[in-house]
Amino acid sequence: MEDYSVVEDFEMKLNESAKEFLKETAKWAYFLSILGYIGIGFIVFAALFANALFSAMGKMNPAMGVMGSSFGTTMAVVYLLIAALYFFPVYYLNKFASNAKAAFTNNDSETLTTSFRYLKSHYKFIGIMTLVIFALYFLLFIGMIITGIAFNNS
Repeated sequence: MEDYSVVEDFEMKLNESAKEFLKETAKWAYFLSILGYIGIGFIVFAALFANALFSAMGKMNPAMGVMGSSFGTTMAVVYLLIAALYFFPVYYLNKFASNAKAAFTNNDSETLTTSFRYLKSHYKFIGIMTLVIFALYFLLFIGMIITGIAFNNS
């Protein structure tokens, strides 16, 4: 005998208030994604500027030697990695917003489902990134404690 659940046959309907909340959420998500893209542009610009700045400082001050230009390249790579990492949640947020807008414009539930898939991806990425950052903080904290103990014993 096959088990039957009421949940499997349940289809959720959105009332007008829920639709308006989602429309407004999509507008704000689109606005925040545009700001995110602008922020990524500034980070990339800072990467290019850091490389040029430290290279120029290395040429102006011979005492810096190779340290100036190589540090600029290192900083540029770090900024570019941050920009690449920041791109994905902004992209997912933008796709959620544009698909949600299109879903309400065309009254298309499949496009709305796609928009929620992008919203899920956005929050999943943010959640994983947060866990990774907390793990790094924890490892740094443990490293500081171990270093402090080793420094005090010497």
